[in-house]
Amino acid sequence: MKPTIRKILSAVAVAAIACSMLSACSDSGKERIKFVTGPQGGSWYPLGGAIKNLVENRLDGVSIQVLPGAGIANVKAVESGQAHIGLANSVSTVDAISGRAPFTEKATHICNVATLYPQFFQVVTLPEAGILDPADLKGKALAGQQKGNTAEAITGHMLQAYGIGFDDLSRVSYGSYTDSVTLMKDGNAQFFTLGTTIPAGAVMDLASARDIRLMPIPDEGLKNMQQFNPGYMRGIIPKGTYPQQTEDVPTVEYATHFIARCELDDQFVYEILDSIYGGMADLASITKAITGATPEKMGKDIGVPLHPGAARWYKEKGAG
Repeated sequence: MKPTIRKILSAVAVAAIACSMLSACSDSGKERIKFVTGPQGGSWYPLGGAIKNLVENRLDGVSIQVLPGAGIANVKAVESGQAHIGLANSVSTVDAISGRAPFTEKATHICNVATLYPQFFQVVTLPEAGILDPADLKGKALAGQQKGNTAEAITGHMLQAYGIGFDDLSRVSYGSYTDSVTLMKDGNAQFFTLGTTIPAGAVMDLASARDIRLMPIPDEGLKNMQQFNPGYMRGIIPKGTYPQQTEDVPTVEYATHFIARCELDDQFVYEILDSIYGGMADLASITKAITGATPEKMGKDIGVPLHPGAARWYKEKGAG
């Protein structure tokens, strides 16, 4: 028999978290948990749907509402109490914990639940633009993500690391991956930045119509970017990831992780984490990068406090 959500959450937690804080009691009598993910068309939104199914199949009396979002916006939503749980990027969450821009004050309600898989900041250029490293970006036209997306913030840090601002670019267009690919295909942008898994479907789409080049971020650039956010790590996009990519390309790597409001009931978070780990095969069918996740990898310290419910789960698995 599946445990009910009311057996999992204390009466106080149900009232304070599920109903009062977010007006989350649904007409069906189930406790509705708001889960912020990513934009439709990206990988986070379907991943969120799969996690929703795993948790709802495990717990009677809970309804998870999957909402679109973005890395920075999701942290703000959980911190402010507009959502209970969410997907986030380690680098932007660390910014929130530290109170660094684009956050205006330190986040105190954000807890880590699990690191899920690595993501890569990717700078895709048109060969004729003559962009060989970040110093060449000045005066070029950018196709990027809207504010609230982690990749937009990383783009800003990369430019700052080379003494360049968005105002130094010839044009800046903010939109979806689809919008960016269209701009690049039409030659109305010369470089495209995004942060996601590899190979990225949007980049593969662009490569089917245009020759592309991945721009490397040298060690000096990474070191300068780490002054803005120490969570940036060296990542390598292996040769052959994209058509005509004959060399490994060094870039910035960070992690997709699962966050929860720290006040969310410990046992409920424990059940969510156990559901995610038990359903890894289902999740990997949607996001291949999650393949091979282990309690040790999932519980890795990324500079964000671990939720007590998650800490107990990792301890029981011998990874705490």
